[in-house]
Amino acid sequence: MKKISTDFEKVYPGVVAEKEVQKFWKKIGIYKFELNKKKLPIYSIDTPPPTISGSLHVGHIFSFAQAEIFARFKRTQGYNVYLPIGFDNNGLASERLVEREMSVSAVSTDKIEFLKKCKETVKKYEKEFIKLFEAMGFSYNFDYSFTTISDQAKKISQISFIELAKNKLAYTKRSPVLWCTKCQTSIAQAELDSKEIASQFHYVLFKLGDKTLEVATTRPELLWGVVCVLVHPEDKRYEDFINKKVTVPLYDFEVSVISDAKVQKDKGTGAVMCATFGDTADVDWFEQYKLPYKKVILNYGKIAKEVPFIAGLGIKNARKKIVRILKEKKLLVKSENIMHVVSVHERCGREIEIVPSKQWYIDISSKKQKFLEAGIKIQWHPENMRVRYESWVKNLKWDWCISRQRYFGVPFPVWYCKNCNKAYFAKKNVLPIDPVLTPYVGVCDICGNKDFVPEKAVMDTWATSALTPIINLDIIASLEKKENKIKNFDTVKEIEKTTEFAKKFIPMDMRTQAYDIIRTWTFDTIVKSIFHLNKIPWKHIMICGFVMTKKGEKISKSKGNAGFDPRSLIEQHTADALRYWAAGTKLGTDVFFDVRDLKDTKRFLTKLWNSAKFVLFHLDDFDVLEVSRFLEPIDEWIINETNRTMSKVIKLLEAFEIGLARHTIDDFFWKNFCDNYIEIVKQRLYQLDVYGKKRRSSAQKGICYAFLNILKMYSIYVPHLTEYINLKGKLERFTKSQSISSLIWEENLNKELKFNANSIEFGEEFIANLYSIRKFKTQNRLSMNAKLNKIIVEGSKKFEALYIKTEDDLKSCSGAKKIIYKLDPLKN
Repeated sequence: MKKISTDFEKVYPGVVAEKEVQKFWKKIGIYKFELNKKKLPIYSIDTPPPTISGSLHVGHIFSFAQAEIFARFKRTQGYNVYLPIGFDNNGLASERLVEREMSVSAVSTDKIEFLKKCKETVKKYEKEFIKLFEAMGFSYNFDYSFTTISDQAKKISQISFIELAKNKLAYTKRSPVLWCTKCQTSIAQAELDSKEIASQFHYVLFKLGDKTLEVATTRPELLWGVVCVLVHPEDKRYEDFINKKVTVPLYDFEVSVISDAKVQKDKGTGAVMCATFGDTADVDWFEQYKLPYKKVILNYGKIAKEVPFIAGLGIKNARKKIVRILKEKKLLVKSENIMHVVSVHERCGREIEIVPSKQWYIDISSKKQKFLEAGIKIQWHPENMRVRYESWVKNLKWDWCISRQRYFGVPFPVWYCKNCNKAYFAKKNVLPIDPVLTPYVGVCDICGNKDFVPEKAVMDTWATSALTPIINLDIIASLEKKENKIKNFDTVKEIEKTTEFAKKFIPMDMRTQAYDIIRTWTFDTIVKSIFHLNKIPWKHIMICGFVMTKKGEKISKSKGNAGFDPRSLIEQHTADALRYWAAGTKLGTDVFFDVRDLKDTKRFLTKLWNSAKFVLFHLDDFDVLEVSRFLEPIDEWIINETNRTMSKVIKLLEAFEIGLARHTIDDFFWKNFCDNYIEIVKQRLYQLDVYGKKRRSSAQKGICYAFLNILKMYSIYVPHLTEYINLKGKLERFTKSQSISSLIWEENLNKELKFNANSIEFGEEFIANLYSIRKFKTQNRLSMNAKLNKIIVEGSKKFEALYIKTEDDLKSCSGAKKIIYKLDPLKN
């Protein structure tokens, strides 16, 4: 056969090669999704739309890489993978970005002008994100990307809201709500974080005639808002106070003492003041006992003007002043330092307040059992993540507040009669719509009024993100019908009915995300899917861990520790180095990141590159079609061991264990292939005149089969390097495929990879003897090339014929002149 000229560089050119490969992929359209592509089964993945709140960091790359690696694996198994990418480009996080970048305030800027600035900013970041994803070799179907502020998403989100409202699953009411005084908006329970802070218990004196009732509180600034005091019914210290009235210190008004079993007798003094509002326990008692509301804290974090002593002060300054006055009036027994857990807004870290406000809610608290049952139907990877989900659902206290007092979001398509407050919803054929910009024209059918007030709040961004399976369903349905995405449909269910394939699209095959948003994105998506379609949204959910700093906290933009810029890391270390590192951990576990960790990764890339040069040098004159079926035993072993490894890898990947699968490939590549097999057959490859064409061809067949499959397996982890080797080595002559990434692995969905157990057992015995020889040389300070007069081979008698056939290989790799066999006939 005529020799094939390959032009491998001495050193792998890294980023230069990656850019060349990316151009090649674009040219051949390798990842383009087509609905009826070769009639392959579709595997649909619901990907997490990254929030447009600033540049991406290495933590994003970690989780996105793991999911994309799995998508590549499914392609190797014969699937037509639907892998869209969306952008969560509305809501508070995006508003904050715009305010920072453009030095504007949402509150003081004209709404239309502010929304224009928001759209310009998020568009810029979307392009930046796409460039980074392409640089990482992420094989997203970019033609089918979506955004949560697009007309398509807004329409679906508004239809979802109207449908829920008509079915009485969404409702509005004025009630105590979780409120962020910094962000000036209501928030949902899912948006809370817990934070331990240094605080104080202040022991203040309430009075009943000549008697005093000592109450410990961390919120003395709320004394004006006290509406009752509670004690445990079995607490004998306070049995004379129950059902009587005590006087509130400083303000001298009376409140009742109520007995309630929820009071903790051993916390503080065992007597608790209920004020409007210090925490969620206050809200529970407020509603249970139908207590009056007394205004203390305003929405913007100041004390109300009617509160004596502290009117107009900020909360912390008000607390300090009240404590000082209590001391002066001898109404403070003591102040005790404590560590106290408080609820904070996950976005900004500000301690949450509770204020009365009119908001929109989705009824989730009465449907917990449905959501728990849905969680059981979904396969969780890893399985223990389901416990997090179930714990969240079981401990839900409040319904889901979906309205936000912000600007850049999906508007509620509703107006209210100015006279009687009846809600009027937009017609479906005018959606999406912003009621603030479009007046309602009509007459109230209750009071005959013609004046209507628009709802100014916007939807919680999760209310739209929770619809990603349905947004993707609409995209798929549009592809099938070849129509514009924005179609007229009256219910979410009608999108599903548009085509035959759309009817089967949900549940999608898989959702991928990090574990911190199980309580939001996972739960909210299940809620919407159950309410609208009565289906689970996906069959599987793949939960990734976090990248941690060395201080033990997750890397995030909000924590200010996201110092590693992915683009810089790619330029310095390559995208494949980052991908390989990201795939090094067990699914769902956290990992520390240190740039020094990439050294081992680069060592691997160099090893694979050098191995490719060695292998392809020896395959220049190799023609698969001309090779006979003859195989030396050790060549047969490497082929069988390759098949066994690939079978293990496939099983691990089917179980979503990307990290364990990569370590299995690593073990095979470094030990079995490089350290052992290449060393064993090296002389047969180099010395044609000594071993002859037949035996050399057997070695060529072994290294060709093993190395091509090594490239296939690694192609999901380091796609640039494997593709570059494919192009430089002209591997199409062996694979009959333009790209290494488009090859179907030897095992598909319905077949088991075949491997000969007898051959593998012999190979393991052979390698064990080789290790013993190497150990002997090391212990005797001999070089690995040192000659030995004789060696003793131990093993099973049943492999005697194979040992004899392999004797030349063992002599060449051990340096032995003579081999003595001690083969046990009883050894199995």
